[in-house]
Formats: sequence, structure tokens, C-alpha cells
Amino acid sequence: MRHRHLARTGLLVAVLAALTAPASAATSYGPASLPASGPGRPLFAPAADPGAARQARELIAAGHPREAAGITAMAATPHAVWLGDQSPARAEAEARALTTQAARQGALPVLALYNVPGRDCSQYSAGGAADGKAYRAWIDAVVRGIADRPVSVVLEPDSLALLPRECAPGAGGAGAGPAGESARTRTAARYAEIGYAVRALAAGPATDVYLDTGHAAWHTVNTIVPRLRQAGVADATGFAVNVSNYHSDEAGSWFATLVSACLVHVEAGGRVADCPDQWRPRAEARAWLAAHLDATARARMKHYVSDTSRNGRGAWTAPAGKYREPQEWCNPPGRGLGARPTTDTGDPLEDARLWIKTPGASDGNCLRGTAGPLDPERAVVDPKAGDWFPDQALELVRQANPAILR
Repeated sequence: MRHRHLARTGLLVAVLAALTAPASAATSYGPASLPASGPGRPLFAPAADPGAARQARELIAAGHPREAAGITAMAATPHAVWLGDQSPARAEAEARALTTQAARQGALPVLALYNVPGRDCSQYSAGGAADGKAYRAWIDAVVRGIADRPVSVVLEPDSLALLPRECAPGAGGAGAGPAGESARTRTAARYAEIGYAVRALAAGPATDVYLDTGHAAWHTVNTIVPRLRQAGVADATGFAVNVSNYHSDEAGSWFATLVSACLVHVEAGGRVADCPDQWRPRAEARAWLAAHLDATARARMKHYVSDTSRNGRGAWTAPAGKYREPQEWCNPPGRGLGARPTTDTGDPLEDARLWIKTPGASDGNCLRGTAGPLDPERAVVDPKAGDWFPDQALELVRQANPAILR
């Protein structure tokens, strides 16, 4: 028994050392090739969520060293750092600290900026800047923090896929804006806010900016392309797909290719209505691509990044008729980690597969149309959005595809 205790103690020490070590570059996931990063730059692994260390300790104590090692490996994998709700001074300091540390290690950090006014229709991830003026000041502070150091920025997930005009009545008010402000006014302001952020960030000599498109089962190509254009994608590196979601890499890649092709088509004077969407038969869509994209057009296509943090088992489909509002995006059961972060994607348009959403972080308290307080699919009260969710973290590790358990 003493030898078993010593072995377990030694493993716990190793696990905690890995989780609490200073953030470092992770070199085993492929060389970086984002436009501003330079060849061969690894992705940056920030400090692990403290919840991962707690869970690893508990798993060791309960006699599950293999799962503890899996949680450790997951938490130590390169992933995005989210900034939002901090004061401008704090956001500037955090952006400076992150990019400085990464630059010293020759690594590329990923920032997810999440502070737009009225974000998420003031629901699960409510928060953000008070108004457009405050948001612009916050963005300016982040830009100062980044300075001339390399960084990849995922700009405001859900900001374009979920516009204020699409907020449900009662979800933070009509348009999720200040009292008396119409959804139409807030939507116009949203485009102005994102456009400002794109221009300010893209002016950085080593900053790549990717706008929001939601995921491949949300908007069609024909509905998201006008939003990207109005928000200033012309000044950005490109766009991001599947952020914080679960849809497959293949679905995201096809959607992104069509979005990028349609952007070029419309830029050249074509009609967005003529672009094939992701539901068009593949043979027809491929024929359209071949007919409309010559070498010059292909060279102008926008690039994209995708979130593979939790899509190893694809999206969850709720049992038919079980829930009034299934919320299939919200802490779905039985999901797994997806492809490891890499910039060696094999697709000239896909700059990187990234872990943008921190795997193990909750999507919020998912009630699925019930009165709550329990998530009826899990029979627990889910942690609030962004907090560590041990149940989900363990599922992601056990169901990872490719496997992360050894």
C-alpha cells in the first residue's frame, strides 16, 4: 500500500507540475504559417485553467491517473486567451503580457476578443462594453498592448452570426441594447463597432484578424457573406468558423471555402444570390467554383481559421421531441476533443486549426426549455459560461478524436 501511495503521489506531483508550469510554446502540433507569424513559429500554450489542476488532483485521489493525465494534456495544449469585460487598462496589460511572453519564446499567441456591447443578446455570456465609445477605447487599449508583436485575433465570436436585430424579446431587451434604442440602431452600431476593431487591429504590422461566421449549420453562405462585407472583412485576414461549437472539420472546411469564394465573386461585382451555399449538391457547387474562380480570383480569396477544440465527435442531436428548446450548442453530452491545434492544415485557405474555446469551460447553465434549475440532459446545474465544468472536461478527454489518453 505504501508503494502504491508513493507512486500515486509522484504522479500527482508530475501532473501538477505540468499544469502549473509557466506557459510555454508547444512545438508538437506543426509549424505556424499564419500570414503574420513567419515560417516555423509554434503556437503558444497559455497557463492552464486552475479548474484543470483541481480536477487532476481529484482524479489522482480517486485512483484515476490515466484520466488525470488526459486532463493535464488537454489543459496544456495551445489554446486561445479570451479578453472581455476588463477595463481598458487591464486589457492592455494582459494583451502586452501575453504577446511579450509568446514573442520571447518565438511562439504565436491567439487572442479571442469578446467585449462588443450587447454580446450574446445579453444571455448566457452577457457582458461587454457599455456602448460604442467604450468599446472603441477598449479596442485601442488592446492594440496598444499588442504593439508590433505577432498575434492572431479571433474577433468577437457571435457578433455577426447573432446580430442585435435577431435577439429574442426579453433577451436583454429588444436588440439587447440600451433602453429606448431600437434593434435596427443597435445592429447598425454593431457593424460600426466591428468595422472599427478590424481596422484598428489590422493596422498592427504582425496582427492577423478573423471575423465571426458562426458555424456551418447556422447561416448560409448567402446570408453570412453580406454581414462579413458590411463588417469590414476586406481589411481583415479572413474569418473564423465553428468557434465554441461542435460541427465537423469537413463541414467547416466546405462552408469556409464557399464563403471565401463568394466574397471574391461579390467583390468583383457578382451577386451574392448566385453563390452556392453549403446545402447545394456538391457536384453543382464544385462546377460553380471551377467556372467562377480563375487563378487571379483564387489568389484574392480570404483565409480562415477553425475551432477544433470540441468537435471530435461532431455535433449533438437532441432526441426528437424531448425538449422544447434543445440548445444543442450548449454543453451537449458525449462530445470529444477534436484535432490538435496546428497551422499545417493541408488547405491553403485554412491558416490554422485552433482550440479557440477553452475545452473544459462551460457554455452556461443549459435548461433546454425547462424551468430548471438543472440541465435536464445532465441532471446537474451547469456552471456559468466560462467556468470549469469537470463533467464535460472528462467527457472531452475520454471521447477525444484523435485520442488524448495514453
